[in-house]
Amino acid sequence: MPRQVDVTKTKLKLEPYQVITRPIVTEKGFHLAEHRNIYSFEVSKMANKLDIKEAVEKLFEVKVLEVKIQNRKGKKRRTRNGIGVQRSWKKALVKLDAESRINYF
Repeated sequence: MPRQVDVTKTKLKLEPYQVITRPIVTEKGFHLAEHRNIYSFEVSKMANKLDIKEAVEKLFEVKVLEVKIQNRKGKKRRTRNGIGVQRSWKKALVKLDAESRINYF
């Protein structure tokens, strides 16, 4: 069986729109955005903290203070054909400067 390759160690340079896949819009996310100025995004698996910081600053024209990353494992789901697995993905929590805001809508 071949070994899995760590995609984060490649020398490819991602564009900002390739780094951030989508914002994660949930009730908890809105609460964090209102009270702590923290926004959550689904990001590329190849992106690191520095890439995410630069992408958010360029795309939304804000100042980023801190980036936290979570690797989310795909869940098993029952289907009519047996058991399937949802895809794994990477989540980024981005804390902005006090004067900076992102408007989702």
